Amino acid sequence: MASLLPQHERDNLNSTLPHWQLEADRLKRDWRFKDFSEAFSFMTRVALLAETMQHHPNWSNVYNRVSIELTTHDLGGLSDLDVQLARSIDALS
Repeated sequence: MASLLPQHERDNLNSTLPHWQLEADRLKRDWRFKDFSEAFSFMTRVALLAETMQHHPNWSNVYNRVSIELTTHDLGGLSDLDVQLARSIDALS
C-alpha cells in the first residue's frame, strides 16, 4: 500500500533523484531523444513498467521529447510509489 512521503524524505529527493524536479505534489522529468522512434520506444518501456507496478504516469510526447510527471492521485500527493517508479524509469533511460 502506497503512503505519502514524509517531509524529511521529500527534502532528500534532490540527492536521491537528481534528474527529477519536485514541483508541489509531483515529480517531473523531461527527456530528449534522437527522434520520434527513440522517444516512442522509451515510452513503450515505461508503459510496460508502469502497468506491472499498477502506477501510471502523467506524460506527454512531442516528436523527440517526453515529459513525465509522477503523483499518486488516490492519496492526493507524492508517495513512495512515485519515488519507486521514478527510480525504475531512471534505470530504463
